[in-house]
Amino acid sequence: MDLKYLSAVVRFPMQMVYYILKACVYLLLPCKRKDLSGSVVLITGGGRGIGRHLAREFAKQGAKKLILWGRTERCLRETCSEIQQMGTECHYFLCDVGNREEVYRQAKVVREKVGDVTILVNNAAVVHGKSLIDSDDDALLKTQHINTLGQFWTTKAFLPRMLGLCDGHVVCVNSILSLSSIPGAIDYCTSKAATFAFMESLTLGLLDCPGMACTTVLPFHTNTEMFQGMRIRFPQLFPPLKPELVAQRTVDAVRSNKAFVYLPWTMHALVILKSFLPQFALEEIHRFSGTYTCMNTFKGRT
Repeated sequence: MDLKYLSAVVRFPMQMVYYILKACVYLLLPCKRKDLSGSVVLITGGGRGIGRHLAREFAKQGAKKLILWGRTERCLRETCSEIQQMGTECHYFLCDVGNREEVYRQAKVVREKVGDVTILVNNAAVVHGKSLIDSDDDALLKTQHINTLGQFWTTKAFLPRMLGLCDGHVVCVNSILSLSSIPGAIDYCTSKAATFAFMESLTLGLLDCPGMACTTVLPFHTNTEMFQGMRIRFPQLFPPLKPELVAQRTVDAVRSNKAFVYLPWTMHALVILKSFLPQFALEEIHRFSGTYTCMNTFKGRT
């Protein structure tokens, strides 16, 4: 074996031990947080739900400028006004991220009117909450265009300039359903699984790019109107997350350069269980927890 490769083989396990110990230390000791005072943050789906709380949290943490994208002008205007009252410069633009030409056109407008975006938060998403057989073809396409392809278009629109500035952070507000799907939301689960793969690939692809970082947030069911009516069997054991908590943890992850965030932390156990439990056992977990039928009462918005 070549000496160079032998050295790499010997060094590899030592590196693994080092990084594991380093991660353990970071769990116990507070790490240095990124200063957001020079950041220009663009949030898709920024008019309501988690997007609105993200705008508030970025403003609280001192972001220089906020840009909100969405499809409903009333919500965007209300959130923008609230952020401006907090003392932070804020702008909003109507943009359907599922429309590639519209994304590229509005990205150009943003650069001309506001400046270069340094933090892109891909938050916009829809869910139709039906089985495959009951889903309209156009509705299925809409979910994939907004939830998945929309992140391709927004990232392509802003990433080149971030790389040029050596200053950029791409954030994806994903879902734990990207790793553990449920019946009745096949469009949403599929789109989120694809987006998780997109962010994994992007995160690895930017490892050697100075000043660049990625964050993927995977929350459990969040108490917003998007999943209104969704019911699980033991809400006391598995309470829905508050959107303000998701926003706080997301911004904190950006400031500490965390690549992946599971909310709550117990979702780590779900991922571990899926790696070795037989399918029958996993099905029983779904029945016991109520996720097997949780979408039967779904009334959320699309």
